[in-house]
Amino acid sequence: MIVVWVLLGILVLGLVGVFISYGAIWLQAFMSGAPVSFANLIGMSLRQVKPSLIVRARVMAAQAGLISNLKAGVSTGQLETHVLAGGNLMKVMVAIIAAKQAGIELDFERAAAIDLAGRDVLDAVRTSVYPRVIDCPDLAKSGKATLSAIAKDGIELRVLARVTVRTNLNQLIGGATEETIIARVGEGIITSIGSTDSHMTVMGMPDKISKDVLLRGLDSNTAFEVVSIDIADIEIGQNVGARLQADQAEADTRVAQANAEVRRTEAIAHKQEMIASVVSKRAQLVLAESKIPMAMASAFRDGNLGEYEDDNTNW
Repeated sequence: MIVVWVLLGILVLGLVGVFISYGAIWLQAFMSGAPVSFANLIGMSLRQVKPSLIVRARVMAAQAGLISNLKAGVSTGQLETHVLAGGNLMKVMVAIIAAKQAGIELDFERAAAIDLAGRDVLDAVRTSVYPRVIDCPDLAKSGKATLSAIAKDGIELRVLARVTVRTNLNQLIGGATEETIIARVGEGIITSIGSTDSHMTVMGMPDKISKDVLLRGLDSNTAFEVVSIDIADIEIGQNVGARLQADQAEADTRVAQANAEVRRTEAIAHKQEMIASVVSKRAQLVLAESKIPMAMASAFRDGNLGEYEDDNTNW
Protein backbone atom coordinates (compact mmCIF):
# COMPACT_ATOMS: atom_id res chain seq x y z
CA MET A 1 0.00 0.00 0.00
CA ILE A 2 2.82 2.36 0.80
CA VAL A 3 4.32 1.81 -2.64
CA VAL A 4 0.96 2.46 -4.25
CA TRP A 5 0.48 5.65 -2.29
CA VAL A 6 4.01 6.73 -3.21
CA LEU A 7 3.36 6.10 -6.88
CA LEU A 8 0.05 7.94 -6.68
CA GLY A 9 1.81 10.81 -4.95
CA ILE A 10 4.46 10.95 -7.67
CA LEU A 11 1.74 10.84 -10.32
CA VAL A 12 -0.19 13.62 -8.65
CA LEU A 13 2.94 15.72 -8.28
CA GLY A 14 3.74 15.13 -11.94
CA LEU A 15 0.25 16.17 -12.98
CA VAL A 16 0.45 19.23 -10.77
CA GLY A 17 3.83 20.11 -12.27
CA VAL A 18 2.51 19.69 -15.81
CA PHE A 19 -0.51 21.83 -14.97
CA ILE A 20 1.67 24.49 -13.42
CA SER A 21 4.02 24.49 -16.44
CA TYR A 22 1.41 24.30 -19.19
CA GLY A 23 -1.85 25.22 -17.52
CA ALA A 24 -1.78 28.89 -18.44
CA ILE A 25 -0.85 28.14 -22.05
CA TRP A 26 -3.47 25.39 -22.31
CA LEU A 27 -6.13 27.65 -20.82
CA GLN A 28 -5.22 30.51 -23.22
CA ALA A 29 -5.55 28.18 -26.20
CA PHE A 30 -8.80 26.66 -24.93
CA MET A 31 -10.47 30.00 -24.19
CA SER A 32 -9.39 31.38 -27.60
CA GLY A 33 -11.01 28.55 -29.56
CA ALA A 34 -7.70 26.96 -30.53
CA PRO A 35 -7.39 24.09 -28.04
CA VAL A 36 -4.13 22.18 -27.68
CA SER A 37 -3.81 19.06 -25.58
CA PHE A 38 -1.34 18.72 -22.74
CA ALA A 39 0.29 15.86 -24.64
CA ASN A 40 0.95 18.17 -27.61
CA LEU A 41 2.35 20.84 -25.31
CA ILE A 42 4.71 18.33 -23.67
CA GLY A 43 5.70 16.98 -27.11
CA MET A 44 6.55 20.53 -28.27
CA SER A 45 8.93 20.94 -25.36
CA LEU A 46 10.54 17.60 -26.12
CA ARG A 47 10.94 18.68 -29.77
CA GLN A 48 12.58 21.93 -28.57
CA VAL A 49 9.75 24.09 -29.84
CA LYS A 50 8.38 26.83 -27.59
CA PRO A 51 4.78 25.89 -26.78
CA SER A 52 3.94 29.55 -26.11
CA LEU A 53 4.96 30.46 -29.69
CA ILE A 54 2.80 27.74 -31.24
CA VAL A 55 -0.17 28.57 -29.03
CA ARG A 56 0.15 32.27 -29.81
CA ALA A 57 0.19 31.51 -33.54
CA ARG A 58 -2.88 29.25 -33.18
CA VAL A 59 -4.70 31.92 -31.22
CA MET A 60 -3.98 34.45 -33.95
CA ALA A 61 -5.19 32.00 -36.58
CA ALA A 62 -8.34 31.23 -34.60
CA GLN A 63 -9.16 34.89 -34.10
CA ALA A 64 -8.69 35.48 -37.83
CA GLY A 65 -10.91 32.52 -38.70
CA LEU A 66 -8.11 30.41 -40.19
CA ILE A 67 -8.40 27.35 -37.97
CA SER A 68 -11.60 26.18 -39.59
CA ASN A 69 -10.43 27.12 -43.06
CA LEU A 70 -9.32 23.81 -44.60
CA LYS A 71 -7.62 25.59 -47.52
CA ALA A 72 -5.49 27.62 -45.17
CA GLY A 73 -4.50 24.37 -43.49
CA VAL A 74 -3.10 25.91 -40.30
CA SER A 75 -2.46 22.98 -37.98
CA THR A 76 -0.20 22.48 -35.00
CA GLY A 77 2.04 20.16 -36.99
CA GLN A 78 2.52 22.69 -39.77
CA LEU A 79 3.34 25.43 -37.28
CA GLU A 80 5.93 23.25 -35.57
CA THR A 81 7.45 22.18 -38.87
CA HIS A 82 7.92 25.77 -39.96
CA VAL A 83 9.59 26.71 -36.67
CA LEU A 84 11.90 23.69 -36.80
CA ALA A 85 12.84 24.64 -40.39
CA GLY A 86 14.05 28.02 -39.17
CA GLY A 87 11.14 30.11 -40.42
CA ASN A 88 9.69 33.24 -38.85
CA LEU A 89 6.32 31.90 -37.71
CA MET A 90 4.85 35.13 -36.38
CA LYS A 91 5.68 37.05 -39.55
CA VAL A 92 4.04 34.33 -41.64
CA MET A 93 0.87 34.43 -39.51
CA VAL A 94 0.69 38.22 -39.65
CA ALA A 95 1.15 38.08 -43.44
CA ILE A 96 -1.65 35.51 -43.83
CA ILE A 97 -4.01 37.56 -41.67
CA ALA A 98 -3.13 40.77 -43.55
CA ALA A 99 -3.72 39.01 -46.87
CA LYS A 100 -7.08 37.69 -45.67
CA GLN A 101 -8.16 41.15 -44.56
CA ALA A 102 -7.11 42.59 -47.95
CA GLY A 103 -8.92 39.89 -49.90
CA ILE A 104 -5.69 38.34 -51.22
CA GLU A 105 -5.54 34.58 -51.51
CA LEU A 106 -2.57 33.31 -49.48
CA ASP A 107 -2.55 29.97 -47.68
CA PHE A 108 -0.10 28.87 -44.99
CA GLU A 109 1.90 26.55 -47.23
CA ARG A 110 2.67 29.26 -49.77
CA ALA A 111 3.42 31.86 -47.10
CA ALA A 112 5.74 29.42 -45.30
CA ALA A 113 7.51 28.56 -48.57
CA ILE A 114 8.04 32.27 -49.33
CA ASP A 115 9.44 32.82 -45.85
CA LEU A 116 11.79 29.84 -46.04
CA ALA A 117 12.96 31.02 -49.48
CA GLY A 118 14.39 34.12 -47.82
CA ARG A 119 11.74 36.58 -49.01
CA ASP A 120 9.93 38.95 -46.65
CA VAL A 121 6.39 37.57 -46.96
CA LEU A 122 4.86 40.36 -44.86
CA ASP A 123 6.48 43.05 -47.01
CA ALA A 124 5.27 41.19 -50.10
CA VAL A 125 1.68 41.31 -48.85
CA ARG A 126 1.99 44.98 -48.01
CA THR A 127 3.36 45.71 -51.48
CA SER A 128 0.41 43.83 -52.97
CA VAL A 129 -1.96 46.11 -51.05
CA TYR A 130 0.06 49.32 -51.42
CA PRO A 131 2.10 49.29 -54.68
CA ARG A 132 5.70 50.43 -54.40
CA VAL A 133 7.30 53.16 -56.49
CA ILE A 134 10.90 52.58 -57.55
CA ASP A 135 13.18 54.95 -59.44
CA CYS A 136 14.82 54.00 -62.71
CA PRO A 137 17.77 54.24 -62.51
CA ASP A 138 18.32 53.59 -58.80
CA LEU A 139 20.72 56.29 -57.65
CA ALA A 140 21.82 54.33 -54.57
CA LYS A 141 22.84 51.24 -56.57
CA SER A 142 23.92 52.59 -59.95
CA GLY A 143 25.28 55.97 -58.90
CA LYS A 144 23.43 57.62 -61.82
CA ALA A 145 20.52 60.01 -61.43
CA THR A 146 19.21 59.67 -65.00
CA LEU A 147 19.22 57.35 -67.99
CA SER A 148 21.10 58.53 -71.07
CA ALA A 149 19.46 57.81 -74.43
CA ILE A 150 20.16 59.23 -77.91
CA ALA A 151 17.50 59.84 -80.57
CA LYS A 152 18.17 59.36 -84.26
CA ASP A 153 18.91 63.08 -84.72
CA GLY A 154 21.90 62.70 -82.40
CA ILE A 155 20.49 64.60 -79.40
CA GLU A 156 21.05 63.05 -75.98
CA LEU A 157 18.08 62.87 -73.59
CA ARG A 158 18.48 62.31 -69.86
CA VAL A 159 15.44 60.58 -68.42
CA LEU A 160 14.28 59.70 -64.91
CA ALA A 161 11.40 57.20 -64.76
CA ARG A 162 9.31 56.04 -61.83
CA VAL A 163 7.95 52.49 -61.94
CA THR A 164 4.96 51.47 -59.83
CA VAL A 165 5.02 47.75 -59.01
CA ARG A 166 2.81 45.36 -57.10
CA THR A 167 4.01 42.05 -55.66
CA ASN A 168 2.96 38.97 -57.61
CA LEU A 169 2.63 36.35 -54.86
CA ASN A 170 2.25 33.54 -57.39
CA GLN A 171 5.75 34.21 -58.79
CA LEU A 172 7.45 35.43 -55.63
CA ILE A 173 9.37 32.17 -55.28
CA GLY A 174 11.90 32.01 -58.09
CA GLY A 175 10.82 35.32 -59.61
CA ALA A 176 13.31 38.04 -60.46
CA THR A 177 13.75 40.98 -58.10
CA GLU A 178 13.46 44.77 -58.42
CA GLU A 179 16.90 45.00 -60.05
CA THR A 180 15.56 43.06 -63.04
CA ILE A 181 12.56 45.38 -63.35
CA ILE A 182 14.82 48.45 -63.25
CA ALA A 183 17.19 46.97 -65.84
CA ARG A 184 14.35 46.04 -68.20
CA VAL A 185 12.67 49.43 -67.89
CA GLY A 186 15.97 51.21 -68.52
CA GLU A 187 16.66 49.07 -71.57
CA GLY A 188 13.14 49.66 -72.90
CA ILE A 189 13.39 53.46 -72.50
CA ILE A 190 16.79 53.62 -74.21
CA THR A 191 15.56 51.43 -77.08
CA SER A 192 12.35 53.41 -77.53
CA ILE A 193 14.13 56.78 -77.57
CA GLY A 194 16.81 55.41 -79.88
CA SER A 195 14.17 54.42 -82.44
CA THR A 196 12.60 57.92 -82.41
CA ASP A 197 13.47 60.16 -85.36
CA SER A 198 13.63 63.40 -83.38
CA HIS A 199 14.19 64.21 -79.74
CA MET A 200 11.40 66.78 -80.00
CA THR A 201 8.93 63.90 -80.41
CA VAL A 202 10.01 62.52 -77.06
CA MET A 203 9.92 65.95 -75.42
CA GLY A 204 6.43 66.56 -76.76
CA MET A 205 4.97 63.13 -75.94
CA PRO A 206 6.92 61.45 -73.11
CA ASP A 207 3.88 59.29 -72.30
CA LYS A 208 4.35 57.56 -75.67
CA ILE A 209 7.71 56.27 -74.48
CA SER A 210 6.28 54.95 -71.22
CA LYS A 211 3.40 53.25 -73.07
CA ASP A 212 5.77 51.60 -75.53
CA VAL A 213 7.90 50.31 -72.67
CA LEU A 214 4.89 49.07 -70.73
CA LEU A 215 3.73 46.99 -73.70
CA ARG A 216 6.98 44.99 -73.69
CA GLY A 217 5.84 42.73 -70.83
CA LEU A 218 8.67 43.71 -68.53
CA ASP A 219 7.23 41.88 -65.52
CA SER A 220 7.37 38.40 -67.03
CA ASN A 221 9.12 35.86 -64.78
CA THR A 222 9.52 38.44 -62.04
CA ALA A 223 8.11 38.69 -58.53
CA PHE A 224 6.30 41.91 -59.41
CA GLU A 225 3.53 43.20 -61.61
CA VAL A 226 4.26 46.53 -63.28
CA VAL A 227 1.31 48.84 -62.69
CA SER A 228 2.60 51.93 -64.52
CA ILE A 229 5.73 53.59 -65.86
CA ASP A 230 5.88 57.37 -65.60
CA ILE A 231 8.52 59.74 -67.00
CA ALA A 232 9.27 61.93 -63.99
CA ASP A 233 11.94 64.12 -65.56
CA ILE A 234 13.50 64.57 -68.99
CA GLU A 235 16.34 66.90 -69.99
CA ILE A 236 18.25 67.62 -73.18
CA GLY A 237 21.90 66.65 -72.97
CA GLN A 238 24.70 66.91 -75.49
CA ASN A 239 24.46 66.98 -79.26
CA VAL A 240 26.16 63.64 -79.59
CA GLY A 241 25.65 63.48 -83.35
CA ALA A 242 27.45 66.79 -83.93
CA ARG A 243 30.21 65.79 -81.55
CA LEU A 244 30.68 62.48 -83.36
CA GLN A 245 30.79 64.29 -86.72
CA ALA A 246 33.37 66.73 -85.36
CA ASP A 247 35.43 63.87 -84.00
CA GLN A 248 35.16 62.09 -87.35
CA ALA A 249 36.22 65.22 -89.21
CA GLU A 250 39.19 65.65 -86.89
CA ALA A 251 40.11 62.02 -87.40
CA ASP A 252 39.85 62.43 -91.19
CA THR A 253 42.06 65.53 -90.98
CA ARG A 254 44.68 63.62 -89.05
CA VAL A 255 44.57 60.81 -91.59
CA ALA A 256 44.96 63.29 -94.47
CA GLN A 257 47.87 64.97 -92.69
CA ALA A 258 49.50 61.62 -92.13
CA ASN A 259 49.07 60.69 -95.80
CA ALA A 260 50.49 64.06 -96.88
CA GLU A 261 53.45 63.57 -94.57
CA VAL A 262 54.05 60.16 -96.10
CA ARG A 263 54.01 61.63 -99.61
CA ARG A 264 56.31 64.47 -98.56
CA THR A 265 58.76 62.02 -97.05
CA GLU A 266 58.67 59.92 -100.21
CA ALA A 267 59.31 63.02 -102.34
CA ILE A 268 62.29 64.00 -100.18
CA ALA A 269 63.68 60.48 -100.44
CA HIS A 270 63.21 60.50 -104.21
CA LYS A 271 64.98 63.88 -104.43
CA GLN A 272 67.92 62.54 -102.47
CA GLU A 273 68.04 59.54 -104.80
CA MET A 274 68.16 61.88 -107.84
CA ILE A 275 70.93 63.96 -106.26
CA ALA A 276 72.90 60.82 -105.58
CA SER A 277 72.35 59.71 -109.17
CA VAL A 278 73.61 63.08 -110.53
CA VAL A 279 76.70 62.83 -108.36
CA SER A 280 77.28 59.31 -109.62
CA LYS A 281 76.97 60.45 -113.29
CA ARG A 282 79.35 63.34 -112.68
CA ALA A 283 81.87 60.94 -111.22
CA GLN A 284 81.56 58.77 -114.29
CA LEU A 285 82.05 61.85 -116.51
CA VAL A 286 85.16 62.95 -114.63
CA LEU A 287 86.51 59.43 -114.91
CA ALA A 288 85.88 59.42 -118.68
CA GLU A 289 87.49 62.88 -119.11
CA SER A 290 90.55 61.72 -117.21
CA LYS A 291 91.13 59.02 -119.85
CA ILE A 292 91.30 61.50 -122.78
CA PRO A 293 94.95 62.71 -122.22
CA MET A 294 96.08 59.13 -121.83
CA ALA A 295 94.41 58.19 -125.12
CA MET A 296 95.96 61.17 -126.96
CA ALA A 297 99.42 60.32 -125.62
CA SER A 298 99.05 56.75 -126.74
CA ALA A 299 98.00 57.94 -130.21
CA PHE A 300 101.10 60.19 -130.48
CA ARG A 301 103.39 57.31 -129.52
CA ASP A 302 101.80 54.95 -131.98
CA GLY A 303 101.68 57.53 -134.79
CA ASN A 304 97.98 57.08 -135.12
CA LEU A 305 97.25 60.76 -134.80
CA GLY A 306 96.69 62.14 -138.36
CA GLU A 307 94.15 63.49 -140.75
CA TYR A 308 90.74 62.00 -140.79
CA GLU A 309 88.04 63.13 -143.11
CA ASP A 310 84.41 62.41 -143.38
CA ASP A 311 81.37 64.31 -144.44
CA ASN A 312 81.08 66.29 -141.25
CA THR A 313 84.55 66.49 -139.70
CA ASN A 314 88.08 67.30 -141.02
CA TRP A 315 91.08 66.33 -138.99
